[in-house]
Amino acid sequence: MAVVFFVKISILMALLFGWGQSTRLYTEEDPVVILTSDTLKQSLQNSSTAWLVQFYSSWCGHCIQYSPTWKALAGDVKDWSQAILIGVVDCAHEKNFDICKEFGIHFYPTFRYFKAHDTTNDFGKTYRGADRELQTVRHLMVNILQNHTRPNWPANWPPLDPVRSEDILSLIGKKTEHYTAVIVEEEVSYIGREVILDLMPYEGLTVKRAVNSDKLLMEKLGITSVPTAHLFHPNGTHTVMHVQKRLRFFFSSFLKLLPGVHRKQSTSSPQHLKPGSKEQGAQVEWKDFTKSEVYMADLESGLHYLLRVELATHKTLEGEELKIFKDFVTVVAKLFPGRQSVVKLLETLLEWLVSLPLEKIPYDAILDLVNNKMRISGLYLSDRVQWVGCQGSSVALRGYPCSLWTLFHVLTVQASSRPDALANTGLEEDPLAVLQTMRRYIGTFFGCQECGKHFEEMALESLNQVKSVDEAVLWLWRKHNQVNARLAGSMSEDPMFPKTLWPTPDLCPSCHEEQDGLHVWNEQMVLAFLKQHYGASNISPKYTSSSQPEPGPPALEHPDAPVTQPHGKIHLNQNVKPSPENHPKHLKRTHIAGDQETAVQREPRPGMTILGLGFSSVDMSLCVLLYALSCVFLMVMFFFFRVRSKRWKSRNYRPYV
Repeated sequence: MAVVFFVKISILMALLFGWGQSTRLYTEEDPVVILTSDTLKQSLQNSSTAWLVQFYSSWCGHCIQYSPTWKALAGDVKDWSQAILIGVVDCAHEKNFDICKEFGIHFYPTFRYFKAHDTTNDFGKTYRGADRELQTVRHLMVNILQNHTRPNWPANWPPLDPVRSEDILSLIGKKTEHYTAVIVEEEVSYIGREVILDLMPYEGLTVKRAVNSDKLLMEKLGITSVPTAHLFHPNGTHTVMHVQKRLRFFFSSFLKLLPGVHRKQSTSSPQHLKPGSKEQGAQVEWKDFTKSEVYMADLESGLHYLLRVELATHKTLEGEELKIFKDFVTVVAKLFPGRQSVVKLLETLLEWLVSLPLEKIPYDAILDLVNNKMRISGLYLSDRVQWVGCQGSSVALRGYPCSLWTLFHVLTVQASSRPDALANTGLEEDPLAVLQTMRRYIGTFFGCQECGKHFEEMALESLNQVKSVDEAVLWLWRKHNQVNARLAGSMSEDPMFPKTLWPTPDLCPSCHEEQDGLHVWNEQMVLAFLKQHYGASNISPKYTSSSQPEPGPPALEHPDAPVTQPHGKIHLNQNVKPSPENHPKHLKRTHIAGDQETAVQREPRPGMTILGLGFSSVDMSLCVLLYALSCVFLMVMFFFFRVRSKRWKSRNYRPYV
C-alpha cells in the first residue's frame, strides 16, 4: 500500500515538475523582458534604465494567477521603457536554478527593483508590500524613479519633482519651439508624474508638474480645482486643456495628438516628410480631412489597388485561391456601401464569377472586367490612388494597409446593420462571414506575408469565440488595436499618426473609463461608436473622382501600336509591393524616382483580348457577322415554312356537313 502511494506521489511530482519545465507564463509576444541566467546580470549592471523584475516559478499557483496583472502592468507602462523596464525570471527553469539561488530568491513571486547606472553588482531591493495591485505597483515604479540617487540621475530622464511658479509664469507670452503642458495637482497625486513618463518617447512637447499648494501659480492661472492642465503654445499663448475626464489616460491622449507632437525616431529610422514636401522628385499632395469621417476615396483606392495591382501577382486563380476570391467578391459586392457605378461593377464581377463554368480563371479575365473592357454602361472603378484619411507623411507610410483595415471595418458594420444583405449566398447564417473572408484573403493574397501570419495567429487565438455579427465588429476593433500596440514605435509607424488606442477620447469620451487605476473600455459604447463611424451615412464622398468614361463599343487596337490601359500608371502609397517576378507577363513594372513611384504598364500585344479569354478583335467581328447571318437565316426559314404550311392546309382542308 505504501509502495503504491509512493508511486502515485512520484508520478504526480514528475508531472508537476515536467509541467513547470515546459510551460512558460510569459512569451516574447508579451510586453515584458524575459531574463535568464545568461542575460540577467549584464542587463542590470550599469543599465541606463531602472528595472523592476519579478522572480517567479511557472508551477506556482499564485504566480499563474498574477501573470495577467503583470502583463497588464507592462503594457500600461510601455512608454516608460526609457526610464524603467519590466522583467521576469522563471526560477522553475533548470537553466535559472543557480542565478535565482545567487540572488537569494526563496519565495515566489519575489519583486526586486534595481537602480539605473548601478555598478556594485547589487542584488536589488525587495518590494514587500502586501498590495500587489496594478495601480500600487505602478506608483511604486514612480517612487523608484523619483527617489533615484541624484548624482547618478540618467540624462534622458525627465524631472518628476514639482516646478516653481516662476518657471511656469515666465512662459506666458514667450515664443518657443514646442508645447509645454503643466499639470497642476495635489502633492500626493501621481497623475502628473505618470503623464510625464507617458510622454517620454514623444518630441515637440515638454510636460511639467506643479502642486496646488503654490498659491501664486493658482491665482495667476485662475485655477480653482485640481487636477487640471494648462497648455502653453509655441506662439506664446496658453489655454486650459479641455479633456472630458480628468484622468491620466485622457491627459496623455490629448497631448499625444497635438499637431507637431510625434514619437521620437531613432537615428536608423528613415526621415519622414512633412505634408506637401518633396521626396526624390515625388510630390506628396496633402488633403485636408476630418478624422471623425471615413472617406470613400480611401475605400475605392483600396479596391483599385487590390484588384489591379495586388491580385496581379497571381497569373491564374484556381482551386482554393479561386474560391477565396469568389467569397471575397461576394462579401464586398453585397455589403460595400459605395457609389452605384462601383457596386454595379462588383455585382457584375460576382455574377460573372458565379456563372463561369471554369475551374481555372486567368487574371487577365478579371482585369478586363474590372477595367470594363466591354464598355458596359454604368460600370466604373477609378484607377487613381487618392488616400485621404489613410494618407501618410510619406508615400511609404499608411496608404493601402490602412484602407484595407477601413474596408473590413465598414464591411463588419454593414453585416451587422443589414442582416439580410448576404441572403442566398451561402454566407447568410455565418456571423463570421466577413472575418473569415478577411482572414483567408490576407493569408492568400496580401503582399505582406509576415502580416498574414500575425493575423492568422490572432484568428486562431480567439475567432471561434465570436457568436454574433456585433461581436464580429468588436473582435476586429480589438485586434486592430492589438496590432497598433505591437507596431507602436516601429519604423512603419507614421510619426504624424502615432499608433494609439482607438477611438481616442476626443472621438468617443464615453468609450473610455478607469478601473482600479487602469484604463478600460466601455465596449457597449465602443460598439455604438463603431456602427456610427463606419456606417454608410458617415462615409464622405469628398475627393472622390467623379469622372467616368463614356460608354461605347470596345476600341480596336492596332496590332503594332503600344497600348496603355487606363490603369497604366499607379502611384503606390504604401510599403507593401508585389514582387516584379510574380506579375503576369503582360504587366511590366517600372520604378520611378528612387522606387517611390511605381508604374504598372501593359506591354504592347497584337489585337485586343476580351475578358482575358484569348478573343481578338477579329474574332469578335466574326462573331458579330455570324450572329447577324444566323438571324437572317432563321427569319428566311421561318417565313418559308409558314408559307408552305398555309398551302398544305388549303389543299387538305375538307369541311364536314
